[in-house]
Amino acid sequence: MTLKLCVLASGSSGNCTFIGTETTRILVDAGLSARKTAERLAQIGERIENIDAICVSHEHGDHITGIRVLQKSHGIPVYANAGTFEVIGGDIKGSRFITGSPFTIGNFSIHPFPVPHDANDPVGFVFSAGSRKVGIATDIGMVTNALRERLRKCDAVVIEANHDETLLHEADRPWSLKQRIRGNQGHLSNRAAAGLMAEIAGEGLQHLFLAHLSSDCNSPHHARTAFETLLAEAGHTHVTVRLTGADGVSELLILEG
Repeated sequence: MTLKLCVLASGSSGNCTFIGTETTRILVDAGLSARKTAERLAQIGERIENIDAICVSHEHGDHITGIRVLQKSHGIPVYANAGTFEVIGGDIKGSRFITGSPFTIGNFSIHPFPVPHDANDPVGFVFSAGSRKVGIATDIGMVTNALRERLRKCDAVVIEANHDETLLHEADRPWSLKQRIRGNQGHLSNRAAAGLMAEIAGEGLQHLFLAHLSSDCNSPHHARTAFETLLAEAGHTHVTVRLTGADGVSELLILEG
């Protein structure tokens, strides 16, 4: 079995990740317009008409902007928990999952798990297909045991690396917004996320995608340096660190097995 993973877009302007096998193709979140989603999919050789489902992590606009048009134009079913469906509206058709309980789409087994963020029952996901596991968690206020345990033994992880703590402190942003970002329901710093990955990287992790980088409180250099430094200090130089962003697709990862 071949598993493909690509972050089509990541950041406060829109989040969308593609994960697929030969027979099942899924979007995690739909924070781009339908047109832009189709364009980004085409860049990795995929067609929007072949998408089987959209799995929604939470209801914030940068994760659901394109859902209605994607569903109306292409009939793509939405998978979300009751808390998310409650906010996004009853006109969205799909299936409800229960946070903490695995469900199946095609040849993927999907385990949604709780994450701390200021939304209505937000989740991360672990996708399993064949012998491969991929974790996706992009809006996280703090590292929890649930996050740590779910991401263990994943081959690849898409993880939030939202801000550099010094750049956030120095940013020209309201104090209240800075407090929200660094709070337990906000977003993970480079150091916190990198520390988590360094802790669990010895259990099969090979590939990291750094997601949701702030445009003014982070930089690709700050994010990559934080992760590569802590991974190296923990003896995990085998892990490949990839960047994601708002302006284009990430590198396409292909896993066999």
